[in-house]
Amino acid sequence: MNTFEEVLPQYEPMISACIRKLHIYKNHELYKQAGRIALWKAWVKFDATKGDFAPYAYRCIYGAMLDELKKEKHQEEYIDVVEDEKLSILLEKSLVTSFVNEELGIALENLTENERELLLWIFVEGISLQQAATRAGITIPGIKKRRERLLLKLREKLTQ
Repeated sequence: MNTFEEVLPQYEPMISACIRKLHIYKNHELYKQAGRIALWKAWVKFDATKGDFAPYAYRCIYGAMLDELKKEKHQEEYIDVVEDEKLSILLEKSLVTSFVNEELGIALENLTENERELLLWIFVEGISLQQAATRAGITIPGIKKRRERLLLKLREKLTQ
């Protein structure tokens, strides 16, 4: 364990194992990078007199990934919600004024019927994702994914 460049390839499988154990199914590169950074920090702080490196590295990597999961959950719950609320206010204003804002009107015209329904349910009627999922006959993660795609599509149309 002379250099970190020698250590990293040996512990890449451990990083992947932590990702699998935590059931991380998206943003793999983000979590791999968090694991690599945690491995580097563990390598820098390691004291051989206190035990073996492998268990210490594992706990550091696992803990860093848990921290990253917490950050992502916070992002989804609080920061993305604020963005959704801003869009909701914009949509309400534009729907009330009969699409005075031409750009938003054009963007909304380019949506499919299902996308418009979802937009009205979530942002105008203000129903929960659970209720929207029930109405659409799909799961909550399915509704979340549709909402993400819908918001992305609107953002792309509005920033052109």
